[in-house]
Amino acid sequence: MKKNVLLSMAACSAALITGLNANAQEVVVEETDVVAVSEVPCKTHYYSDAKDNWFIQIGAGINSPFVENKLPDGNQKHHMAVAYNFGFGKWFSPYLGWRLSFLGGPMHWDNEVYSKAKYVNANLDFMWDMFNSLGGVNSKRVFSIVPFVGLGGTFTWDYKPVNSNILNDHGQAKQNSWTLPVSAGLQLRFRLCKYVDFFAEGRAQFYGDNFNNYVYGDPVDISLSAVGGFTFYIGGRDFKSYNPCDYLGYINNLNNQVNDLRGELATTAAALAAAEAQLPCPEVEEVVAVNEPAPLMATVRFTINSAKISDQEKVNVYNIARWMKDNPDQCVAIVGYADKDTGTSDYNMALSKRRAQAVNDMLVNTYGINPDRLSIQAEGSNVQPYDENNWNRIVIFSNK
Repeated sequence: MKKNVLLSMAACSAALITGLNANAQEVVVEETDVVAVSEVPCKTHYYSDAKDNWFIQIGAGINSPFVENKLPDGNQKHHMAVAYNFGFGKWFSPYLGWRLSFLGGPMHWDNEVYSKAKYVNANLDFMWDMFNSLGGVNSKRVFSIVPFVGLGGTFTWDYKPVNSNILNDHGQAKQNSWTLPVSAGLQLRFRLCKYVDFFAEGRAQFYGDNFNNYVYGDPVDISLSAVGGFTFYIGGRDFKSYNPCDYLGYINNLNNQVNDLRGELATTAAALAAAEAQLPCPEVEEVVAVNEPAPLMATVRFTINSAKISDQEKVNVYNIARWMKDNPDQCVAIVGYADKDTGTSDYNMALSKRRAQAVNDMLVNTYGINPDRLSIQAEGSNVQPYDENNWNRIVIFSNK
């Protein structure tokens, strides 16, 4: 079953804009629609934490090799021997797991004479929980069937008698052998409690023709085993889960709240518009801007005992000329000064007048300022505009 899942929710926003004009006011409300855009399956997903669902298996049973079993009279007889089993692994999910399983013990067979050897086998198995996959996940299920397949390696030694037609590098019969089997099997699992299962499983392992250290007859040797034992779970056997559809109720509740807020907003906007429509429009007095000239900021500085305008200070005279052209109704007083630490009072009075006159002449002769708009004033050293003595060798401008 699939359900529509709302993947994006747009928040309803409104802006109330009030503006004054001659006769009316207006309220504007903007909204953004909510759109359902996708479908996802409402299926529960399971996963295991790294520390959970580990297990150890210990068991014992029987093993029987299906090799070239041939008695001198031509009959065949298969022997069974005890087998010991140990393994550990982990379930990634309720459906799939892995384990490293060890199986070993003696094995007996007939190859014209009664023969025996010892073996140990290691397999990497991949396991599938059939009941959880087909019947739904149930961590408390009492009985389960678990098919598995594996790849492994087998070491066999202590052949008695040494009746091998496989020779080593020295031309002698081999005393031991390495083989690489593939295997398949079926495990029956019975739950005893949260941490312990009883299991019974059968396995068939398929080798090349050298499993019993003898190459003859069929190209494939087979080893059948059946073992039973106990599985101990470390950290329990619970799996965590999530379902994307679990959030549908929460999302639907948010949608309902958004719709309620929309209704309240529309009602409030209508009431506000009706109330503002009854308000009288206030009279607005026209404000006339008065353009006032910028203040005079420029000054002209002089060196000691000099009324000559230096090249560095000519830019300040230019700025005054530019200001007077931009403000043709304004008149400017040119006030000259001298520092009190140099010269006498009479001399400084004359020096300050020459400085003011020099600035006046440049404004008139260089920049074409009407002399009627200018006046000259000499303060000498009687007035000191600055506390710093050397700063008073200056001409300052002011509005008349």
